[in-house]
Amino acid sequence: MTLRLTPSPLVKTTTTFVGIALVCLVFSDVAITTVDPWQEFRLLLIGLATPDFYATDSIGQAIAYTLSFAFLGVTLANILGLFLALLFFSRIVRTFCAVVRAVHELFWALIFLQMFGLSPLTGVLAITIPYAGIIAKVYAEILEEANPAPLKTISVGTSRISAFIFVRLPDVWVHFRSYSMYRLECGIRSSAVLGFIGLPTLGFHLETAFKEGQYSEVAALLFIFYLVIATMRFWMKRPLLPIYLIGAAAILPWGLVFSFSNIVRFLTEDIIPYPIRNGLGFESFCNWVEFMVVDQVLPGTIATVQLTMIALVATGLLTLILFPLISPLLLGKGSRFLGHIFLVIARSTPEYILAFVLLQLWGPSMLPAIVALTLHNGAIIGHLIGRYTETIKLRQDAVRGLNRYAYEVLPRVYRPMLALLFYRWEVIMRETAILGILGITTLGFYVDSAFADLRFDRAIFLIAITALLNIAVDAISRSVRVRLRLQTSLVQQ
Repeated sequence: MTLRLTPSPLVKTTTTFVGIALVCLVFSDVAITTVDPWQEFRLLLIGLATPDFYATDSIGQAIAYTLSFAFLGVTLANILGLFLALLFFSRIVRTFCAVVRAVHELFWALIFLQMFGLSPLTGVLAITIPYAGIIAKVYAEILEEANPAPLKTISVGTSRISAFIFVRLPDVWVHFRSYSMYRLECGIRSSAVLGFIGLPTLGFHLETAFKEGQYSEVAALLFIFYLVIATMRFWMKRPLLPIYLIGAAAILPWGLVFSFSNIVRFLTEDIIPYPIRNGLGFESFCNWVEFMVVDQVLPGTIATVQLTMIALVATGLLTLILFPLISPLLLGKGSRFLGHIFLVIARSTPEYILAFVLLQLWGPSMLPAIVALTLHNGAIIGHLIGRYTETIKLRQDAVRGLNRYAYEVLPRVYRPMLALLFYRWEVIMRETAILGILGITTLGFYVDSAFADLRFDRAIFLIAITALLNIAVDAISRSVRVRLRLQTSLVQQ
C-alpha cells in the first residue's frame, strides 16, 4: 500500500507565492548602475560616524512641524476612524474606507497640494484621510473579535450608544489605545516623508542635505528622528495629549493663503478627463483611455505588482531571520537588547527615505526599492513575532540552539507570521506604488510625471488605478487569510 502525502494548505500557499516572486525576480531590473557605489557608501558611513547637529537651520522647528502634522492628522483620523468603525457593517462605509486607505498619503498630499498649496491643511488632511480608513478597518476587526459575553448581561431596552460606551468600549479600549500609539508612530514617519514634496518637516531638510552630499547633516537628522520614535513611550503620555494637540495647532503656520477659486477649478475642471472637459466626444475619450492604459497603466501596474510580490516574499524570509533577535526563547538579554535597537532603527526608517538613500548609492533600479520595503516591513513583523514568542511556553527538556528554532519555535510562529505578512500585503503594495516618485517605474512614477506636467486628469486617473489595485490585493489577502484560518490579532498590538 502506497502512502501519498498531500501538502498542507500552508505549504501550497507558501510555495505558490515563492514561485511567483522568483518569476518576478527573473524579469526585474536589480542592477547597480552608479560608477563607484562603494565610495559613496564610504562617505555615508563617515557621515554617520560624524553627525553634525548644528548644520541644519531651524532643526527644532522642523521636528516641531513633523510632530504637529502627526498629532493633528492621527487624532482626527482616530475620531473619524472610530465613527466609521461603528458603521462598518454598511457596504457603503466599507467601500469608502477601502478607497481612501488604498491611496497613499503622499498621493493625497499631491492632490491637496494643488488645492491648498504648502499650507498645514495639506499635511494634516494627507495623513487624516487614509489613516481614518485604516483605523476604521482595524477598530472594526477589534470590535468583531471582542468577547460577546458582556453584551448578554445588559438589560433589555439599553440603547446601542450606552451598550457601546459602557460595555463594548471598556473591553476593547486597551487594544484601541495600543493601536493608536502604533498609528501615531506611523504618522510621524508619514509626516517626515511629506517633507519630500515641500512641506517643512524633517524630510525636506533630509532630501536637501543628501542631494548636496552633506552626510554628517543627514546622519544628525536621522539620529534625531530615531530618537523621537524610540522615546515615544516616555514622552507620549495620555494626560499630555491635550497639551500636545494645542501646541501642534498653535505652531503650524496657518496664515498661508490659498485661493478658493483654484480649489473649485481643480475639482470641477482640472481633474475632468481632457476630451470630456473640451467636449471632444466619446470617441476621443475612448482614445484617451486607450492611450493611458497602454502607455502608462499597463507598464506601471506590471512593475508595481512585480516589485510587490518580490518584496512580500523577501519580507517573509527576512522575518524568519529577524524575529529571533528579540526572542527570549532563542537569545540572551544582552543580545536581545542589541537586536531591539536594530529593529527599532529598521522599522522606524520609512521605506521612502530608505529607498531614496539607496537610490543615491546604487542608482535607479528595483533593487533599492526591494531592499527598502523588505527591511522596513521585515523589521515590523519580526518585532511583532519576537514579542509573540514571549507568550510561548516550551517544555523543560526542549532542545536548544538551531534545533530549538527549527523544531520548537518556528512551527509555533509560522501561522501568525503569515497572518501578519498577508495583512501587510496591501501596505507593501501602497508603498511600492509611491516609490515611483523616486524614479522607479511603478504607477507612482506616472502619477508624479502627470502632476509635474500639470495633467491633473491623468494623475487622478492613475491614482484611481492604484486604489483599485490595492482594493483587489486587500480582497485577495483577506480571502487567503480566511481560507488558511489565519488570525490577525497581532496586528492590533
